[in-house]
Amino acid sequence: MQNRYTGDIGDFGKLGLLRQLSRTGLSIGVNWYLTPDETHNGDGRHTGYLKDDAFRACDEQLWSVLGEIVGEGKRQVSALERPDILQASFYSRILDFTGTDKAERQMLRWEWHNRAMQQLQNCDIIFVDPDNGLIVPSADGTPKSNKFVLPFELVEYYRAGSSVIYYQHKARRPDSFYIEQNNQLIEFGGFPGAKSLGLKFRTTSQRYYFFLIQPQHAEAIMRCIEQMISTPWINHFEIL
Repeated sequence: MQNRYTGDIGDFGKLGLLRQLSRTGLSIGVNWYLTPDETHNGDGRHTGYLKDDAFRACDEQLWSVLGEIVGEGKRQVSALERPDILQASFYSRILDFTGTDKAERQMLRWEWHNRAMQQLQNCDIIFVDPDNGLIVPSADGTPKSNKFVLPFELVEYYRAGSSVIYYQHKARRPDSFYIEQNNQLIEFGGFPGAKSLGLKFRTTSQRYYFFLIQPQHAEAIMRCIEQMISTPWINHFEIL
């Protein structure tokens, strides 16, 4: 996540999803995986949904509040950390690898992750929001690795008793590639008894949300998702 994305269509989808999940009564934690803003592209400009009543029908309150944030130029993740948007615990410390070597990056990341674990401890559901999704071999250990989530980080959240949801950006690959990637993650180990679920947010550039669900949370979460896709959200989300 970068501050410049605040209020775009991606935020509408993920916050809409989390608002639905909050109705289960399960507590929610959000790690934004915040990184410094980049300027080499125009990402974050997808705000046309704020003029479209089809999105308003999904969640009018969220649609209106995000419209205010974008309209007033308050595009910082801190603007999203308010109870009328989502009742949650948030971790928004920036993971910045500027000017670091590999050893420094490992140390910075370990410290950053441990603080996140402390901040989000005891949350039933933890949502992690890296720019790109699961780490890929070409990015591992590089300055760009802060844009990815590492498998051990997901494992540690799960071992602490939380169900985990991670964002996965869709590149030029079929759904089956990302489903298999998630299956391999589970096979990696560390998620005993986990129920897996994948959701695709079809609007604009396609996005995925993969769930690693604790057995004790499975019934409530699955029922919530089934109910969600019986509402106008069905036009934007599909179960993989």
